[in-house]
Amino acid sequence: MTTAVLIVALSACGTPSPSADNTSTAGVPTAAETPAPSAAPRASLSTGTIPAPAQRTPTPVETSAAATVSPDSPVATPSPSVPASSPTPVAEAPAEPAELSDPESVTVVVNKRRPLNPVDYFPSGLVLPAVPLAVQEPNALLRGDTAAAVEELFAAAADDGVGLTMVSGYRSYQDQVSTYEHWVAQHGGNTDEADRISARAGFSEHQTGLSFDVGQADGACTLSSCFADTAAGQWMAANAHRFGFILRYPSGAQDITGFSGEAWHYRYVGVDVAQAMRDEGIATLEEYFGLPAAPGY
Repeated sequence: MTTAVLIVALSACGTPSPSADNTSTAGVPTAAETPAPSAAPRASLSTGTIPAPAQRTPTPVETSAAATVSPDSPVATPSPSVPASSPTPVAEAPAEPAELSDPESVTVVVNKRRPLNPVDYFPSGLVLPAVPLAVQEPNALLRGDTAAAVEELFAAAADDGVGLTMVSGYRSYQDQVSTYEHWVAQHGGNTDEADRISARAGFSEHQTGLSFDVGQADGACTLSSCFADTAAGQWMAANAHRFGFILRYPSGAQDITGFSGEAWHYRYVGVDVAQAMRDEGIATLEEYFGLPAAPGY
């Protein structure tokens, strides 16, 4: 009787998956495309001079050894190889809408963790709104859509007997460098303190041309926390949304926006967003768009 030897080899294998900043205002039209009145009313700053603006592993291969089957033993049928279980795929977060990072969009979100792109971004079409100014013309320019909304807002306030004044508008990258350095110096070189009240260049909403600082016509509480208690501050808080503006840095939201409350800093986002935030009781852009908080850089 001839001895038969049956060699059964079992094996498994797997392949691993594999601008130049240009703040020149020569020839800049107003929001209505007409020159601003030469004698634009100016705010009376009876309370003092305005300070500098303060300024969001593959699976291992398993191989079985060859088995020699005795002629007197039944031939074992190899069990089918069971592939290793694949990990449960992790759902990817939905892509962020492009308009939230596009500096040309009215809904761009700029904060300490969301710099402008490019950082020296310069908005086109800046105009001078025909409203009372508390600053020189270059510091009061705004994007055309924002300037038009500001004019409507100021007119409505005047109809209600409230005098407003423009304290600060667009600031270039270099202007923001100077503004931030001013506040660092004011706090003895302490950047942590400066960061609470002023944005670093490239991270400032003022650079978009969508933001402005508002004051009361008589200069009361300009760029101060008490502005919230003035007639102008209260009117703005109650009505700004009707014209597409939101209070960008509400008091108590520093852990989200990264800045102390600024009752005077308003941002144009369009009427739809401003009204929706008002209706839903949402105070910040970060919360409204579901973005991470930005308490620091």
